[in-house]
Amino acid sequence: MLLLYRLISLALLLPAAALADCGAPATAISAVQGTGDHSAMVGQTVTVEGVVTLDARGPGGFGGFYLQQPQNQWDDNPASSEALFVYTKAGKLSAGSRVRVSGTVKEFHGLTELVKARVVAVCGAAELPRPVRLTELWPQSLPAEALENMRVTLALPLTVIDNYQLARYGELTLAPERQWIPTQRMAPGPAARERFQAQERQRLTLDDGRGARDPRPVPYPAGGLDLASGTSVRAGNRVTELDGVLDFRFGQWRLQPVTQPRFEIVNPRPKAPAAPAAGNLRVASFNLGNYFNGDGTGSFESSRGADNSAEFSAQTARLKAAIGGLQADVLAVMELENDGYGTDSALASLAGALGEPWRAVRADGRTGRDAIRVGLLYRADRVEPVGPVHVQPASHSGRPALAQAFRSPAGPESFRVAAVHFKSKNCRNASGADRDQNDGQGCYAATRRQAARGLADWLAELPKPSGHLGNLIAGDLNSYAREWPLLTLADAGFVDLVRRHRGDTAYTYQYRGRAGTLDYLLADDALAERSSGARTWGINADETVALAYDRLPMPAAERPVPWRSSDHDPLFTDLRLNP
Repeated sequence: MLLLYRLISLALLLPAAALADCGAPATAISAVQGTGDHSAMVGQTVTVEGVVTLDARGPGGFGGFYLQQPQNQWDDNPASSEALFVYTKAGKLSAGSRVRVSGTVKEFHGLTELVKARVVAVCGAAELPRPVRLTELWPQSLPAEALENMRVTLALPLTVIDNYQLARYGELTLAPERQWIPTQRMAPGPAARERFQAQERQRLTLDDGRGARDPRPVPYPAGGLDLASGTSVRAGNRVTELDGVLDFRFGQWRLQPVTQPRFEIVNPRPKAPAAPAAGNLRVASFNLGNYFNGDGTGSFESSRGADNSAEFSAQTARLKAAIGGLQADVLAVMELENDGYGTDSALASLAGALGEPWRAVRADGRTGRDAIRVGLLYRADRVEPVGPVHVQPASHSGRPALAQAFRSPAGPESFRVAAVHFKSKNCRNASGADRDQNDGQGCYAATRRQAARGLADWLAELPKPSGHLGNLIAGDLNSYAREWPLLTLADAGFVDLVRRHRGDTAYTYQYRGRAGTLDYLLADDALAERSSGARTWGINADETVALAYDRLPMPAAERPVPWRSSDHDPLFTDLRLNP
């Protein structure tokens, strides 16, 4: 009865000639799509008839709807899609409307669509085509191109591998499992490049059916983002009940959902690490994510870090919560503003925020020429410096390493911590051997290898204080686990402590959906034997940038939390000084 009522209503709205067109011969949508990456009918005007599966013409939408051939009219060729995107504002339609449309075939950045389109007739209600059931991304017999603009349902859970664009464009990047930077687990070279390309083919972007920037509320999860409560979408969590239209935009295959996906928390926010055992000292390394305090008097003019006092206060509160949760005795930091050691310096601001009993190691006048530098801080109630601070005389990154020996007041044994930060993979001004060699290491790989050699040689030449147990390199090497710098330092006798204790599962950074370690605690053989444990604390890399201090600062009344205090995860090791 309802269907009859709808048909009568439509008949009253449309001229008899238009309704008479319904069911007349039309071009098959599969013929428009063809079996290649692009339609062979581009530029031709065609008339098609099908069922609206998703209308994406609402506020911030894509300005059109998805039209799919009724199931009983599909061709016998699985290589040709049975659906089109119709770019038009004409007509008031809803999913399940059968319509007849005329328009010009166009390839819009890889998406086959009809433009200059007009709805010739609304032919009534129809049953929605059944979604194509997918059990993998993508079956060899059914590549994504063969399903463009069609309804699909995923019969397998997918893992969130990237949430960077969640709040900006309402997008999440999904894959069957977490993807690793190829050179995290394999040597640089052709095989790593092939692995990278294979990973690209195993991705699907979960979109929100809109093209608007900064959608509010953020579409995922359904309850929205909340920094303090943990309502978020961390990388590593799982998504099921994926049902929607397969779309192609901005070089990515996307699912425009017709139902709300279900999110499963399989990678919850980790608890803070327990305090080190009695007789152990904890050393941590933390890339602060550009900690700049302006000129120290409230003026913020740098292109890095906080833009104003409010952001700086929020950043400091997050970092203080993170550092407090680490319960470290010695802390190596990177991406610290290179503005000296005075009372207005960024280092002084951080030490002051941490409060008693924290102290900063000073190396006045020897901080390098880069905008950022490394630093060392320590708890004066747990450790004391031994001998002078050492600054690497030459650096291949412009950020000289800083080394200081420490000991516990309870015993004579000492160890040296070297805070380091190697040249990044950014290709600006790269030339010769420093250009990207397309082997997976990015730019400046040769410079980073030289830096690793120079660091090992320098540490070997430093004088050894009384009771010296060994050296610990702590910092951001901007290199993944199988890249040249790590191999160079391994050859020099340095052991990756986190890898020794945690295997190949550790990571400190996420970049465009791939995980890996850029940050390390590397001990020489003698000191490595004193490590009773080492791991990362996953408070940042898996969290969306939408929760960062400059995007979503903590309200003053809330308890500061460590989440997304930087873009790198901190890591730590516990050392037994008295075996």
